[in-house]
Amino acid sequence: MAALRKKGLAVQGFKCGPDYIDPTYHTAVTKRVSRNLDSWMLTKERVLEVFMHGSQGSDISIIEGVMGFYDGKNPESNEGSTAEISMILKSPVILVVNCESMARSAAAIVKGFQMFSDGPKLAAVIANKVGSEGHYQLVKKAIEQECKVPVIGYVKRDMDIEIPERHLGLIPSIERGELEPFFEKLGDLITETIDLDKLLEIAEAEPLKISETGSLFVGSKEKIAKIAVARDAAFNFYYPENLEIMEAKGVKLVYFSPLKDEELPSDVDGLYIGGGFPE
Repeated sequence: MAALRKKGLAVQGFKCGPDYIDPTYHTAVTKRVSRNLDSWMLTKERVLEVFMHGSQGSDISIIEGVMGFYDGKNPESNEGSTAEISMILKSPVILVVNCESMARSAAAIVKGFQMFSDGPKLAAVIANKVGSEGHYQLVKKAIEQECKVPVIGYVKRDMDIEIPERHLGLIPSIERGELEPFFEKLGDLITETIDLDKLLEIAEAEPLKISETGSLFVGSKEKIAKIAVARDAAFNFYYPENLEIMEAKGVKLVYFSPLKDEELPSDVDGLYIGGGFPE
């Protein structure tokens, strides 16, 4: 996302599954609100609508997967998985493969992902955690020969980059202060070793259509209620669509910060307290 932004593109981030923290990094990098795509919570039609609504005005959408590519609701189906999202959106998949301490074996991993399911469109590979340019060339040759899929670049094993974690995963970007130098470094590293022009070529996906009936984001211009929303570093786990849908249906939202001891806005009809890290 940072590398494509450096090329002057408007980049829209998406995250597969019910994750609140990863999207905060997408948002910080792209300067556009990142969104979740969850085919377990939502119907396929709604997933499409969230995607098309969120990607308006962008040049490219980058969809980050969740866990392993085929991991979802249960071990016997693709329901709720990154693979299912890719099929719903008809989007090309770039498989990021951990190639540490292997060469030809990386091709066996890619071949397994190719053969496991007919639905996803595995369009390219990025080799992760490679030791050197020479190591990358071994991996690239094996994968391209055995799997007939392009390897469009690599990420080195030792690049002195790390995002700190705690008990619920990554620490939200909202708590980490100024991250622009970190994003700048990431963008430079990716630009050096990944063919972004090839990635953009692969990203040309087929057009999507949704039914016009019952849109989530079409509603009333008449104000029907006023709702106070807690929003700050402690309370920030919200799906943006929930807020946008309320506004579309005629709800006026006013924001306040419990963390800063701000008083509850007056004359509100209700209170919406999202999750986060109240501790």
